[in-house]
Amino acid sequence: MSGPAGDDRHAEIHRQLAAALAELVPDDPSIPPHPYLRRHLAQHAAQGRVLDDTHVPPALLPWESSSGLGRLLAGEGDRPAQQQWLQAWATLEPYSRDLSPLSRLTSLHLAHHAAMSRDTPSPRPGSPDAPFDRSPVTPLWSDCASPDNVWALNDADVVSLTSTVPRPRAPHRALLVTGDDHGVVRVLRRDGSASAPPITLHEGAVSHLLTLPEGIVATGSTDGAVAILDAARGRPIGPVARRTGAWVTSLTLHRPQGGAPVLLAAWSDGHLAAFTTATLHRADVPLPSPEPVAALLSGTTRPDGGPLLIARHDTVAGFDGRTTRVRSRHPAPVRTLVALAEPGSYAVGDSDGNLSVHSAGPDSRTRSVRATTSGAVTSLAVVTVEGRETLASGGADGTVRLWRPEGLEPVGASLQAHAEAVTALTALSERSGTRLITAGSDRTIRNWPLAGATFRHGRAGWNRVTASALSPGPAHLLAVTEGTTTLVRNIDTGEKWPVIDDEPVTALAWARRHHRPVLAAALSDNSIALHTLGPGDAPTPPPRLRGHFSPALALLALPGGDGSRLLASGSADGTVRLWDLDRHSEAAVFDDHRFSVRCLASTRTDDGVLLASGGSDGNLRVWDVAALAQHGPTIRCGQNIVNDVAFAHLRGGPGLRMVTAGQNGTLRLWDPDAASGHLAEFAPGDGELHAVTAFRVHGRRVVFAAAGATGIHLWDAAADRLLLQIVTGHPVSALRTAPQPEGEPSTVLLATAEAGTMIFRVHHDRL
Repeated sequence: MSGPAGDDRHAEIHRQLAAALAELVPDDPSIPPHPYLRRHLAQHAAQGRVLDDTHVPPALLPWESSSGLGRLLAGEGDRPAQQQWLQAWATLEPYSRDLSPLSRLTSLHLAHHAAMSRDTPSPRPGSPDAPFDRSPVTPLWSDCASPDNVWALNDADVVSLTSTVPRPRAPHRALLVTGDDHGVVRVLRRDGSASAPPITLHEGAVSHLLTLPEGIVATGSTDGAVAILDAARGRPIGPVARRTGAWVTSLTLHRPQGGAPVLLAAWSDGHLAAFTTATLHRADVPLPSPEPVAALLSGTTRPDGGPLLIARHDTVAGFDGRTTRVRSRHPAPVRTLVALAEPGSYAVGDSDGNLSVHSAGPDSRTRSVRATTSGAVTSLAVVTVEGRETLASGGADGTVRLWRPEGLEPVGASLQAHAEAVTALTALSERSGTRLITAGSDRTIRNWPLAGATFRHGRAGWNRVTASALSPGPAHLLAVTEGTTTLVRNIDTGEKWPVIDDEPVTALAWARRHHRPVLAAALSDNSIALHTLGPGDAPTPPPRLRGHFSPALALLALPGGDGSRLLASGSADGTVRLWDLDRHSEAAVFDDHRFSVRCLASTRTDDGVLLASGGSDGNLRVWDVAALAQHGPTIRCGQNIVNDVAFAHLRGGPGLRMVTAGQNGTLRLWDPDAASGHLAEFAPGDGELHAVTAFRVHGRRVVFAAAGATGIHLWDAAADRLLLQIVTGHPVSALRTAPQPEGEPSTVLLATAEAGTMIFRVHHDRL
């Protein structure tokens, strides 16, 4: 049976299957469901048009292995109600393919809380909204934005994109090809899964990808080589050209007037070359005279041919096969250039954020329209939106914008597509319409529908979090700086109040003075403001500590040896300073670091208090607070920049240890009294590690929590074992533990990501 009646019958069969299979999913998410449920239940629900939390229960999601839930959700028209858990899982799916079910369960629990309970206390255990009561974590607070539209991840920066259709009559079988800065090319299907193993084609970054007929893709690299990839079969064909001591600056297809299309390549030394698209041998076509300047090329493929566009520095010229004529000059160096459908017209983006469209009139004069964006224009692509030619631009600020080329009128709102610069754009055709694929320096590839409300309403953005601090319990106070506003929240009641308005803050720390909480805030004028919080406090200007020559990047409260209250600060001026909070005066200065001090940690020993500091010089130093002198040798960590440091007391073992989180993506364990080398190393493979903290489990075992580009990793150093991975989807910049009573079987962790903060309790007996 075909037609509407047949479609309804088909959907009804799948609805019944989904309902019956959902009954077989165990209520306990720690129990693995049958493999058939893991692979096919979501597909049955989608085909039955009942893709919701009832037919795909939350307990199934940590085990779901179809690798296409996000695609199934994106392909829907009108969404069913009750997709809270499915939407939360779709944000994690690209990150979760190599995670254990326990890590998936934990990540889903926190992601659902972040999506549904933002800025409100967590549901209490046992409530209907808390089906994961046996999860290793309990969320306490979150104002962290969920990652969205992540189509694929990469372990290096993706710097080029293209799409190809191996079979012209099957556009829904289109493939996406990515090139990264390690020389690796990947071929991905429409759901983001790999169509072939990664291929190392180059010794440098794959900076250019160009689609040729029949699923063939040309690649250009900083190693100076132009190579060819058969994307449909996922295999390299081989290099076609290489220039030593130069890099490929551009690849384009171009049809000279009266000739067949050719592949043109440009190198940084000004050399240009043409190749036939059929045999990839050198083509004998007219080329402009070489100049010793790097060039960007944009050709035309119209049947009647047209001029070749050449951008050098701040000038765009046209070559008609005989002569070269300047077409436009720009206020800054040209970063990206693309030809438009109208003969002789093109768009240019420059490094100052200027976007312009130029077209040649009947008198051969160029007419221009211009617009300004908030950052350098890093990429341009021509796409179709609602049947009209549209220009898509990506910026260094991570935004993507759509424009009507005729007058450069914006289409909808700007889209905060990436946390860092947009590096490449391409379009991908699907049955449901064209989608814009974007790549960014945050190592994500994202998928945006070009119809509907995506650009009409923009994307819910966030103010970047620059500092945070959590006070000791039992009534935890969370201080957070978002943008230029610093707020304090009571995470148990949800009450909040502003502390600092319209002033950047680089570090926060809680201290106590006269039994009242004091919030120390490092300000952009290099001072440290002390805000006393308590009932009856008069709104007087807070006292300030002055002495640094650059803003403090780390603050830490610690007890002095004589019972006084001290505050330690580490600054971009390379110094560590101790401050007496009772006298509001400087107690000591340690100026042994050569560059910025980025992190501080302290611990109490039988002999007093030790303070550790690390920073951009790659060194770790320990200070005896009572003696006001360095304790032990300087440790050269070999991790490039030391981003964070933590102390740990290993009971039943060697005693005091330190762990450092490095720019090179490793955790390293150290003996503070020796400089002979690290004792252990952990490399989670999650990019640069920004933060580390330590806590004790069951009174004996020490667990280190490290934060990378996409999540938090819990490591048992004694057993050298990864215990848990928690997906955040955003780089986590700070991890801190809140002090707990002796014998407490859990630890409260504060995780500060660029998109917000998250507080959760880690249950020791569930790790």
